[in-house]
Formats: sequence, structure tokens, C-alpha cells
Amino acid sequence: MDDAAVLFLTGAGTGLLAGGGSCAAVQLGLLTGAVRHAPRPAAPVAAFLAAKLAVHTALGALLGIAGAAVQPGPGVRAALMVAAAAVLLVFALDLMGFPPARRLLRRLGGPDGDHCATQADLVDGTSATRPRYGRLRRPAALGAATVLLPCGVTLSAELLAVTSRSPVAGAAVMAGFVLGTAPLSGLLGVGLGRGMRMLRGRLTALVGVGLVAVAGWTLMSGLRLGGWLPGPGTTATAATRDVTRNVTTDATGAQVITIGAADRGYRPALVTARSGVRTVLVVRTHGNRGCTRAFTIPSRNLERMLPVTGDTRIDLGTPRPGRLRFTCAAGHYPGAVTFR
Repeated sequence: MDDAAVLFLTGAGTGLLAGGGSCAAVQLGLLTGAVRHAPRPAAPVAAFLAAKLAVHTALGALLGIAGAAVQPGPGVRAALMVAAAAVLLVFALDLMGFPPARRLLRRLGGPDGDHCATQADLVDGTSATRPRYGRLRRPAALGAATVLLPCGVTLSAELLAVTSRSPVAGAAVMAGFVLGTAPLSGLLGVGLGRGMRMLRGRLTALVGVGLVAVAGWTLMSGLRLGGWLPGPGTTATAATRDVTRNVTTDATGAQVITIGAADRGYRPALVTARSGVRTVLVVRTHGNRGCTRAFTIPSRNLERMLPVTGDTRIDLGTPRPGRLRFTCAAGHYPGAVTFR
């Protein structure tokens, strides 16, 4: 079996076993927009997934050719997550019957009639009269936009594409990954679409409330990833004494800080260390396939893809007093090193 086939199967397995839930959580706002008030959700979900597959396959080819240079940094992705939260909030307010949000979505649809269907459109059948290409254009655009909001597991697939050094192999691993995540995303999209139709009218507000919560979660993750949100404090004396056990000195006199990256967080998440001395951060993994493998230090625009098992050394130079925050690439699991 050639390298492209092996990478395709690797990507598919990663997407099926680890990526579906992570990607669905990060990209839920886009998927909700794709099926919003669709008379038959299967078609827009298919358009959403087809566009996602096409764009990610093209990205994989580019990564195979150009490497990590085409991958947006943490700051760019954080801004995109904040923008996605704002879009999701507009969708939620429309579901809750907020007139300004409904008018905004109609205006964004343009003068050609390819606007977002409202509750009234569904009741009187207006949305069903639009051309099929018009109804699918928006879900396809939202599916293509998922490339701008990668989850941590997606980033690990992109790393494989980078290291393949081949456009064919890079495209194969990304195509396999998206196909692996497709079953869960497809079921979620169809379920969302049918649920919103069943709950249309006043009960639709319940869905809107849930989406407001998702928008808030996405916003917080984006702010955390960009380093724009205050991190956890380190005021507890007992906790500080405990975490300093993870700070040692090697034979060269450098300060070594060791933290573990588990599937659902960093251990310890809070560390206290000395400032003004050369420092190396060691991030240790053991059988990790979660978002935390994409280790990010927003203030330094630094990102490292950790191995499934092993140690990754990051030279921090000589830190000044202050707090160095870190998180996974999706902004879900924060932590900090406080230098004193």
C-alpha cells in the first residue's frame, strides 16, 4: 500500500475515532447556519459536507507542498472564532424572534431573493419555491468556511499533511479525516434541521437559547486562544507549593518546567517558576489524541503539535516576571506559568 493510501486510512481513522465530536463542537455554529429552517435538512447537510471535503482536500495538497506556512496562526484563528460566535448569536436571536436579527439575515441574503428563510417562509412555502442551487449555495459556503475554524484534532491531521511533503499524500490525509468526521457531523446536522422544523414557532426559542450558550462558549474559547481573556489565578498557597514540584534544574543550570498534556487538560494547569533564568518548558504526552496535542502560547504566537506519546521541549528564553498563558489550539483547556 502506498503512502497516500496509508495516510488516507490514518486520517479517516483519526476523524472517525477522535475528530468527530471535537470538530462538531467547534463548527456547530456553521452547521446550524447551514440547516437553519431547511425544509429538508439532508440536502444542505450534504452540500455543507461536500464543500468541507473539497476545501480541506485542497488545503491538504497545499500543506503537502508549502508546509505550515499556509496555516493561520493562533491570533488569526482566535479572531475567526470570535466572528463565528457573533454569527451564531445572530442565528440564535433570529430563532428567538428578534426582529433586527431577522432583518439583518434578510439583507445579507442579497437582492436576488437568495435570503435566509424565516419562520413565515416555511409556513407559507415560500422557501420551497427558490431554485435548488440557491438553497444549497449558503450551506456550501458555510461548509467551506470550516477550514478557518479547525479543532485540535484537525490540526494533528494537518501536521501529517505537512510532514508528508507531497500534495497527493497531503490531500489524501485531509480527505480521509473529513470523511471520517462526516457520519457524526451528518447525523448532527440532520437532527438539528429536523428538530428546528418540529419546534418552529414559539418553541423554537428553546433552540435559540441553547445556541446563545454555544455562542458564548465559542466566544470564550476564541478570546482565550487569542490571549485576550484573563487566565486562572494562582492565589492558593497550597496549590502553588504543589505545582512548583514540577520545576527542576538540569545539569546546565536551566530551569525545567514539566507539565503533562492529557486528553482533556494540562496537568498541572498552574505552575509557579523563577523569572530571570533560562527556562525550558517540557510538555509530556502519553497516548494523547485530544485537542491538547495542539499546544499554544498565544502571547508568543507559538504553536507546537505534540506527539501522541513523548516529550516536547520548548525554549522559553529568560522570562520576565509575569504570567505566561497557554491553551490548546481550540482555546478549550487553559493554563498558565507564573514567573516570580
